[in-house]
Amino acid sequence: MLKGFKEFIMRGNVVDLAVAVVIGAAFGQVVTALVNGLINPLVAAIFGKTDISKVWTFTINDAVFSIGAILQALLNFLFVAAAIYFVIVMPLNKLAERRARGIEPEPEPLTTDQQLLTEIRDALQQTRP
Repeated sequence: MLKGFKEFIMRGNVVDLAVAVVIGAAFGQVVTALVNGLINPLVAAIFGKTDISKVWTFTINDAVFSIGAILQALLNFLFVAAAIYFVIVMPLNKLAERRARGIEPEPEPLTTDQQLLTEIRDALQQTRP
């Protein structure tokens, strides 16, 4: 049972997914800070309020309705989605396009250690019958 779990965890896609979640969360916090610190105050200034969540707030029978809170959540979502698309998705799509066409970036030159290991590998292959 533990062996199967270990194999599941050690699969590349599970590790990649975990890394993506952590990076995505950190990136989301950066974009949310940008939206809350710059974009929302600009929109709130246009409407004359101190915070966008206070825009179009009204009360009916002691129930408070806030259209601004919905607007704030929508803006946060749109800016996070746009930032992820333009910073992560679009460049990866361009790279995949290049690879599909066969135009890959030039590989970096081998280091001295790598050259030596390549020569050793080639020499070993020549000595085998």
